[in-house]
Amino acid sequence: MKATLFVFVAVMVLAASVRSQVTDTADSREPAAGPVASPVTARILGDIPDGTPPPPQAPKPKFVISERDVLQTTTHEQGGRTITIRKIKPIALPPPPAPVEQSIAEADGAFSARLAEYRAAHPKSGLLFLGATVFRSKDSPPRTLVRFWPEIRGGSISFWSSADFALIAGGINTFVDTAGDTHSIFMGWGNVDIDRMTELLASKGREYDAPDMPDFPDGMATFKIIGDQPAAEDLVPIQTLHDLYNSEFQRLKTAYEGRERARTEREAYLKANPPQPKDITLNFWRIERPAPAKGGAK
Repeated sequence: MKATLFVFVAVMVLAASVRSQVTDTADSREPAAGPVASPVTARILGDIPDGTPPPPQAPKPKFVISERDVLQTTTHEQGGRTITIRKIKPIALPPPPAPVEQSIAEADGAFSARLAEYRAAHPKSGLLFLGATVFRSKDSPPRTLVRFWPEIRGGSISFWSSADFALIAGGINTFVDTAGDTHSIFMGWGNVDIDRMTELLASKGREYDAPDMPDFPDGMATFKIIGDQPAAEDLVPIQTLHDLYNSEFQRLKTAYEGRERARTEREAYLKANPPQPKDITLNFWRIERPAPAKGGAK
């Protein structure tokens, strides 16, 4: 299970509280409840991470201090490593740039012009806050319980989805919806294996109370709102996310499998080659502040 315990518990509580409401939910595909159509083409921005490691970074320049510039040295042993703290001779740093004098009116005017230009080129952008728990079972396809917090209106929207949000998490980072707005996804998520949970609790003489999940038709992924139907504009990013999931499913699935493969390989490597603590050297020097001007801040 990948999510933190906090996300898991919070979403499980949500699942229990909404179990009795699912039968009264509205299907996201009903024309009257769907978002308003728009000519803008939804698209994923950037690459879909597939577990391929990034290219190695260029080596950082070494910070070398001559022994004659070391004034004092102390060492500490901690966690199997040696921490060396050295007081060194002051190093001359370039002076800070002189402040550029600019009137408030000029600054406000230039900022307003740049802001207007940016808004003209970027209709809207913001964060898409989601919490998701993917329920898995050997006898049924994955179902995801999702909670969504709209940025403007406040409150939250809960829904069940037939999309596997494990493919979306880490797969879609930023996208443009059908209204032309850009969303960067911020999502906490986790998996619940219903069969394992059932066996685990049964071994302790308890019964796993799985949430009631709505029925979904075969084919394209869709979602069902829990409770009252939200405003159509609030559902635009959610509908777009499902549209992208359907149109890019194979890419998302392949990328997810690559990320999982890279994760398991990394875990196996770290288990076979546990990282060893490295020694640390900290260098510092003291500077004398000039006396403040008369009447100035101290």
